[in-house]
Amino acid sequence: MTADDLAPSAAAELVTTVVPKLPVPSIAFREEAMRSPKTRAEHDRLALDLPAFNAVEIRGPAPVIRPDGPLRIAAWNAERLKYQKPSADLVAGVAPDVLLLSETDLGMARAGNRHTAGDLAAALGMGYAYGVEFLELGLGDDRERAWHAGETNAAGFHGNALLSRLPFGDVALIRLDDGAVWWLDAKDGEHRLGWRMAIAARVEAEQGPFWAVVVHLESKSDAADRARQMIRLLQAVDGLAQGLPVVIGGDLNTNALMGHSPADWLAGPQKHELLFAVMAEAGFDWQDGNTADATLRMRPDGTPLPPYCRIDWLLSRGLDASNARTVPALDKAGDAISDHDLIVADFAFR
Repeated sequence: MTADDLAPSAAAELVTTVVPKLPVPSIAFREEAMRSPKTRAEHDRLALDLPAFNAVEIRGPAPVIRPDGPLRIAAWNAERLKYQKPSADLVAGVAPDVLLLSETDLGMARAGNRHTAGDLAAALGMGYAYGVEFLELGLGDDRERAWHAGETNAAGFHGNALLSRLPFGDVALIRLDDGAVWWLDAKDGEHRLGWRMAIAARVEAEQGPFWAVVVHLESKSDAADRARQMIRLLQAVDGLAQGLPVVIGGDLNTNALMGHSPADWLAGPQKHELLFAVMAEAGFDWQDGNTADATLRMRPDGTPLPPYCRIDWLLSRGLDASNARTVPALDKAGDAISDHDLIVADFAFR
């Protein structure tokens, strides 16, 4: 199959309402959702009008001197962002102007019921835009349910965030699928309402504006489904960016690269993952903004097991990337603070 064989993608749904604080669903609503039949109709009845899915929480950065050199942009799947101080130390060590952050909890027992992205942004002196990908109705995966048995989620939000030390605006949440994947297939106990999504924002750099986009593609998918999600994303981004430079980064779950040569991950990923053919046709480059390193890693509990591959990526159009690095997500003792490493590169205007 090639990218040309993909069926036309449905248009992505955009959410452009911004609020200073996302409203938390009531306990009664969450209890009703847990009792509800796991059908698409019930998912949509519960989720479509939920205020938390229909707004983005934003807080602007403090005034800063904008760098006149290359922009440093990082992406990281922080796996709930449970380890706040080590995470702040890790990000501060690479000093990004923009951080594209996925898998961040707000009001989840497994992360101390904190606003993990908001706390990280405050620690780093950055502003943020945070959107909800899933409303978690339970405590998480099987490990988290055991570790946090008897605890309660204050909100149950799990989502993505764009952190920036530069001014930003025109924020949009972009839904990438039809939702309900984790609602209909909840046999592992992770009951979730929601959609895979991206957050895009127009960022004001000294050299001019550009668009930054954090994305998290579905893990319960195949290469064709991931390519369809990227087509939806590109359709939305093209409408927003109107020809301005764009950087897209995040967890693309490019599992079809597993078992292939690391040299292939960088030089020819489109042979295995159709989304790269889609991105190349749209004018995006990835070779200079990434390294041929796996981004998955083992956690202290011994999971996940190898083999690993690169599933986190930075892709750009209209900017020149350099100085790409894959940074181990370790604390000062050498223990993993996520099952994904952080990726970072510098980007210069042409």
